[in-house]
Formats: sequence, C-alpha cells, structure tokens
Amino acid sequence: MVDVILLFNPKVEVKVRRRLPKIFSLGDANVVKLELTNLSDRALKLTVIDELPFQFQKRDFQQEITLATDENTTIAYQLTPFERGSYDFGAVNVFLETNFGLVQRRHRHDYEMSIPVYPSVLQMKKYSILAFDRMTTQKGIKKIRRIGHSYEFEQIKNYVRGDDYRSINWKATSRRNELMVNQFEDERAQQVYCIIDKSRAMKMPFEGLSLMDYAINTSLTISNIALQKHDKAGLITFSDKIGTTLKAERKGNQLNKILHSLYNEKERNLEANYELLYQVARRLINGRSLILLYTNFESSYALERVLPILRRINKLHVLVVVFFENTEIRNFVEDKVTTVEGIYTQTVAQNFLAEKTAMVQQLRQYGIQAVLTRPEDLSVNTINKYLELKSRGLI
Repeated sequence: MVDVILLFNPKVEVKVRRRLPKIFSLGDANVVKLELTNLSDRALKLTVIDELPFQFQKRDFQQEITLATDENTTIAYQLTPFERGSYDFGAVNVFLETNFGLVQRRHRHDYEMSIPVYPSVLQMKKYSILAFDRMTTQKGIKKIRRIGHSYEFEQIKNYVRGDDYRSINWKATSRRNELMVNQFEDERAQQVYCIIDKSRAMKMPFEGLSLMDYAINTSLTISNIALQKHDKAGLITFSDKIGTTLKAERKGNQLNKILHSLYNEKERNLEANYELLYQVARRLINGRSLILLYTNFESSYALERVLPILRRINKLHVLVVVFFENTEIRNFVEDKVTTVEGIYTQTVAQNFLAEKTAMVQQLRQYGIQAVLTRPEDLSVNTINKYLELKSRGLI
C-alpha cells in the first residue's frame, strides 16, 4: 500500500521527448534519441518501450534506467531501414517503479511521428568527402594523375620529376631560368547520366537491400560528386517501360530532384526493355555523355541478347555497364567441402563465377567499359571508374 501511494502520487511525473533526424538514410544506421526527465520528488526506476515502425519488425525494444530527482538523461539507439518510404513511430511507454519495486505504473506518451526514408544521404556525404580528399587512404578513392591533358588550362607550375615534358612552357622557363610546365584540369560541364534497371533482375536481395537499392544509393552519390566537379548530372530509370527521366543539368536544385525521384522508384516484375531505353536515350541525351548503366546479368545469354543495343549506345556515348557479383556464390566457393556432392556443387558455382568474368571481357572486347562488383563495394568502384575516365580525358 505504501508503494502504491508513493507511485500514484500526482506529483510523480516523467517528461519524455523523442528526437529524430529530418530523414532516415536507406541502409545506414540512423540514431534515435529519447530524452527523459524525472520531475518527481523521489528517485524512480524506468522501463522505456518505444513503439517502432512496423517495417523494422521489432517488438522487443526495451531500455531500463534509474533517475534521481530532477535528473535527466538521453537514451540513444540506432535503426537501419532497408526499404524506402514513410516510417511511423507510435507512443513512448514508460513504466515507473519506486525503490520498493512491488508495483509498476504506466505512463503512455502519445508521440506519433512520421519520418521518410530516402536514399543514403550519409553515404553520399561520406564518399563526397573521400573523393575530394587528396590524402585519403580509402581503397580506390583517390586522385588519379593525368597522363596527357585535356583542353582546360589551369596554371603554370614548377616542373617536378614525372611531369609530361611535352607540357613544358618554354617562354615561362626562359623568364624564370628553371623548367616550368602547363598544368591542365579536367574538363567541366560534361554530362553524366545514371541509368537504373528496375526489372526483376534487380530485385535480388543482399544483406537486406535489393540490388536496385544499392544502385539507387550509388546514383545519388555519384550525381553529387559529378555536380561538385562542375559536371551535369541526369537520371533515367527503366524496366518494361520508362520511369523517371531527368535531363542532365547543373542547377542548384538538381540534386534535390534526383533525390526525390530516387525516393519514389519501385522494382517491377517484368524484363527490361533495352530497345525502348535506346530510343529514349537517343531522344533525351544530346551530345557525348558518360552513361553509368546499373543492371545485372546472371548468364552470358542474358548479356548476348542486349549486347547489340549496348554497342549502339556506346558508339554515341561513353558507356559503363555496372553489374553485380553474387557474393553468396563467392562465399560458397571459398568454403571447404568434403563430400562428392559438395565438390560437384562447388564446381558448378566456380563455372558461374567464371562466366561473370567472361562477360566483363566480352564487353571490353567491344570497347564498352565494365565494372563487376560486390554490392557493398558498388559506390567505391563506381567512383573509381568515374575518376579514372575523368583523369584519362575520355569524357
């Protein structure tokens, strides 16, 4: 009875506030904070249960803390969404106890909130910083030294060992009495298009995300880097029919347009129509551009069906075909097997991986740039290819 009287006293009160970021990033750990303040005249033991969005399928969230009089604290936890869309948080339930611990009193704080899950903005910012950091040690994310030069003159600098001797500025050399060379920079205002295949081939899941979601996150990242390098970024999505078409531009709101377009994209269960893609590309893309095509070929037959169309696109533009390595099969091949059946199955898996490698060689044979990558390395390898093509002056 004493415990009931102490606990259900009107002066016993706990203030709760949930803090969320403006948006959640797809596939990233997003931080949620619960701020709690004990406004009572006695210490309380709290059991906090937050009603999470149904997409997470978590029904066991629970935090236990003890708060002294007038004490406040913050509970921080992380949520990783694997689907784009709107996520709805429910109430925050707080169960109160005194030091006796015989009775619990529930405080329900109606704190319904909605938050959209967009393509990974955190990943976009991370790789943007790495791509522009000359001293970064991240594998592959680095400046590539130009062999030769483009037509964009930047400055005259002192000659250092390894510079192209054909770039020596003899007039400046005679004035300074030391070797001086012309330095050139990457050409600007070039068009970079991300084309995303939305067909059933891109629905395959890896570590919670579909291949299309990996492509969406990378498209946002590479578009941001292209815009910061003063290039124009555009977007096309397709499956059996054309989805989003954004003409490559450098306007201030272009990245925001790309972000909202990617947010609304959904996979489709039909095959991709590459003939339709070629017609739209001819009509929409004016001038030679860099095209990053995110798709997936599970067999050489699937590639051979669309190869004539890819060759036609490559004649007009610099085409980079980005497709995925099956990491589950790769991990299976690397495991040890002891049975005859296991050896047979592993041999079939090795032939499958060898076929993927042969697809890369077949594309390069026809002058088409190709990137075969693990889904989790997609952003790194795509940025590498973009920086490489820029440094070589191919776009």
